[in-house]
Amino acid sequence: MAITQLSAAPSLATLYPRAVLTGFRRKGGELPDTSYSLAGVRVDPRHLAAYNRVCGFRLGDELPATYPHMLTFPLQIKLMAAGDFPFPLAGSVHVANRITQSRPLRLCDELELRAHVADLRDHPRGKQFDMISEALIGGDVVWTDVSTYLRRGPGSGSAESKEHREPPAPTAVWSVPADIGRRYGEVSGDRNPIHLHKLTAKMFGYPRAIAHGMWTKARCLAAFEGRLPAAFTIDVRFKLPVLLPSKVGFAASPDGAGWRFELFGARNGKPHLEGTISSVGAPA
Repeated sequence: MAITQLSAAPSLATLYPRAVLTGFRRKGGELPDTSYSLAGVRVDPRHLAAYNRVCGFRLGDELPATYPHMLTFPLQIKLMAAGDFPFPLAGSVHVANRITQSRPLRLCDELELRAHVADLRDHPRGKQFDMISEALIGGDVVWTDVSTYLRRGPGSGSAESKEHREPPAPTAVWSVPADIGRRYGEVSGDRNPIHLHKLTAKMFGYPRAIAHGMWTKARCLAAFEGRLPAAFTIDVRFKLPVLLPSKVGFAASPDGAGWRFELFGARNGKPHLEGTISSVGAPA
């Protein structure tokens, strides 16, 4: 796979309209054999502080494991907005995300960021693929993010498990404000209209705006601050969207050397997210 070196971060303000305007042309096919790289990336302390406030992290010089996802997000959208990408950006559903860091990342680190797409495969409801992002320091990969997307359409026909169970007693109950989509969109650059306003969300079939999946993951990760090893994997599956505003229940329990956690509707128990945290090298 050839790596294309970028001189600056791609502009999301340019890429999003292009992706929307060209989406109708995309009819499926193979994934592009393209990888983008951006070297010499430094974190802006003010931006990190804004992210920490929106997601519930303490202020400090250590990057939350979810933070580099935003740094690589413009590279991901550049891949998905390109003419050779087989699926439209609008309607591609983020269904899972796995992040592994081999050591803490800090404000003083200079990063090289990379992104490529891989593993197109059948799904009962269409096709799945993985957007794979990496952060490198001194040529070594220290952080990896695998975002799995579903493009709905003719599927494999195999049955999906529809296990239903009652949610556990919540460890905490959080109020998710109506403007969290706009606030997270401002800090992340992800201004997908389904997150910004009730009217624009309705255009895509949602009764109200919905929270970003990566905000829900970050908010859950923040609940574990002070209890995480230096090297770990946080793996989540996104379930039903969080409609804004909402009250959500969060439940966490020890799971071997790590943790298992869930996010669900505080009133109706409907699942929003489930995940695990495990030390790197520990059994999953």
